[in-house]
Amino acid sequence: MKNSLTRFAAFVAIILVIPFLMKESYLINVMVFVGINTMLAVALNLLLGYAGQISLGHAAFFGLGAYISGVLTATHGMNPWLVMFAAAAVVGMLAFLIGFPILKLKGHYLAMATLGFGIIIYIVFNETVDITGGPSGLSGIPNLQLGQMTFDTDLKNYYLIWFFTLLVILFAVNLTNSRIGRSLRAIHDSEVAARVMGVNARLLKVQIFALSAVISSLAGSLYAHTMAFVAPASFGFNFSVELLTMVVIGGLGSVYGSFLGAALLTLLPEFLRFLHDYDIVFYGLLLMLMIMFMPGGLVRGIPALLRRVTSRRREGAADA
Repeated sequence: MKNSLTRFAAFVAIILVIPFLMKESYLINVMVFVGINTMLAVALNLLLGYAGQISLGHAAFFGLGAYISGVLTATHGMNPWLVMFAAAAVVGMLAFLIGFPILKLKGHYLAMATLGFGIIIYIVFNETVDITGGPSGLSGIPNLQLGQMTFDTDLKNYYLIWFFTLLVILFAVNLTNSRIGRSLRAIHDSEVAARVMGVNARLLKVQIFALSAVISSLAGSLYAHTMAFVAPASFGFNFSVELLTMVVIGGLGSVYGSFLGAALLTLLPEFLRFLHDYDIVFYGLLLMLMIMFMPGGLVRGIPALLRRVTSRRREGAADA
């Protein structure tokens, strides 16, 4: 537990310092998206990496949080903070209700069911033009305010987003180190064995599914109030796959691995603009190399690679 707190404190220190190391406001804005994607990757990792339940529809929960906050604040003038937490509660209840029938399925059947849910929500965003603005999107969403301070600059948004992201990371670390976290890992390894040991596997899977949806909804609300605009294209199947890739590349069953995966796949496009339409080829190659040489993801692969390099140097020095 002490090591976890030390690691978290060091991570917080790095996050606080990052804006002072960046000369361009644009890079700070990119780090805002790293924070949002980290929240989403942590949410999906709790479900996939720890409980072993795959989801291809998590972009739907992200979109529901964004649109509920956007519509109720931009159209009806409601308090953004109240709406944000109300949206998380509504999305969590929805996930809890659909979780019971969906999570009876396993493997590719579960993946297809969550994919179907995501497609349905995406179609709703597109077709309810009078409410969501349809394919053109919804604009006029107000920035969040705290007293007299409005979060309307990249630096303010950076600290706002990362405040919530760090809370989510701290919560996830404590959860995964608790009895519930051990139960989730038991379900991941063998659901039958977990049931024999007294774990209510079905209820726990539904609960972690709902919790994952709540975190995704919160990220969606923050995204809406940061961008002041939302459109269905941001919450489609492609983004669900991107989230899944973040989790796999960062490391399944690792909270900080979720950050590494989110950071890599958020920052890479900024350095690959010269590839134009061929950047997807690079992503495919990266994923292949990761699976071949770092199946445990970056969080486990990098230390293992360093150990191999150190070991070879020692052997070379001994032979010399």
